[in-house]
Amino acid sequence: MKNDKDKGEGQPAKNARQNRLKLALRENLRRRKSQARGRGEVTAAPRDDAGASLHDGLGKKPGE
Repeated sequence: MKNDKDKGEGQPAKNARQNRLKLALRENLRRRKSQARGRGEVTAAPRDDAGASLHDGLGKKPGE
């Protein structure tokens, strides 16, 4: 019968821990999504040489 009482004592601590972990996981997901959006904006910006191939010009400097 002692074992039944011991099981009930750990529940509030376990629930509090699970709630903390849920919140931490949710915040981590939000932060990662925000970072991914930020990276997407940076890579979506057009560059001056965006249309140029690596093989265009074969060693010539731009403007030649």
